[in-house]
Parts: sequence; C-alpha cells; structure tokens
Amino acid sequence: MRFDVWLSVLRGGSTADGAARRSRHRLAVAMSVLLASAALSQAQQSGPFEELGGAWTGSGIVNLKEGSKERVRCKANYVVKNSGFRIDQELTCASDAYKFEMSSNIIQQGEQLVGNWYESVHKVAGRVVGRSNGAQIQVRAEGDTFTALLNVTTHGDKQTLVMESPGSKVESVTIALNRAR
Repeated sequence: MRFDVWLSVLRGGSTADGAARRSRHRLAVAMSVLLASAALSQAQQSGPFEELGGAWTGSGIVNLKEGSKERVRCKANYVVKNSGFRIDQELTCASDAYKFEMSSNIIQQGEQLVGNWYESVHKVAGRVVGRSNGAQIQVRAEGDTFTALLNVTTHGDKQTLVMESPGSKVESVTIALNRAR
C-alpha cells in the first residue's frame, strides 16, 4: 500500500469507509496485542529479587550452641540491580550480648542463585548457592568454618529469614522483618 493511501486510511480518509474502519480496527488490535505481549515479556523478565528492594526492620531469635537464646533487633537493606537478577544485601542484628553484620551479593545465573557473603563481626566469609521459587529463596552459605541453610520468604511487606547451622556456634536464627516505611 502506498504511504499516502496508508496515511489516509489511518486518518479515516477517502478510501472506502468500511475498509478504512477495518484497517484501523486491525491496527488497533495489533497494537494492543503488541503492547500486551511486551508487558508480559517484561513481567516474565524480572528476577527473583525484584520485590525486595529497600529497607526492612524487625526482630528475631538467635539460638546458640550452648543452649542460650538471644533476642535480636535487625535492620536489612536490599539494593536490587539488573531488573531483579542481582541483589546486594546488608543485614545487621544485635542484642545486648550478641551482634552480627552480614553482607552478601547474589545473582541469578540461569536457574541457580550464586554469590558471596561476608560477616564482619566474626570475620567469616564464603559462597552462596541456591534457588528461587516465587516468594521463597533457598540458599546454602558455605565458608571455611561455617555452613548454613537459609530460607527467605517474602509476602508483600513481610519477610521471614530462617538460618539453620546445626553444630556451629550459632545453630539457628529466625528473623521476622517488615518493609520500613
């Protein structure tokens, strides 16, 4: 179709009115399908960390090997990058007698989550490997002297972090966080 005829059809011009309306309708339908598929594609391309960004606060319990328990107050900050496929996390928890400060950098590579972590108070570090399944992230954190399984579940503005490391000085940690407003 020549450009001037096409332009006339778009404007509702002098070509046959029925054909012009059908062409405009087809164009509108095609544009709607294109926009909808682009939005769906964009939604499917967001990573597992997309909803975590920002500051979170809460409290939890640290269970130590010798049997004592410490109630801790916690602050977390998540910086989400690469459309939710990378996250930089800072988590600080403290009580009167206990404190830990952990940072991690995790990315999604294919189906797997991989990254590094560092706990600055006790000076331990290691690698993270795991998977994401919707609102749940499950990872294994390993270092030279420490191995733990972590499960992070997020529902809207609420998050639960559970860490288990039987036999280590810190056997488990359970933290409930709320998105800071």
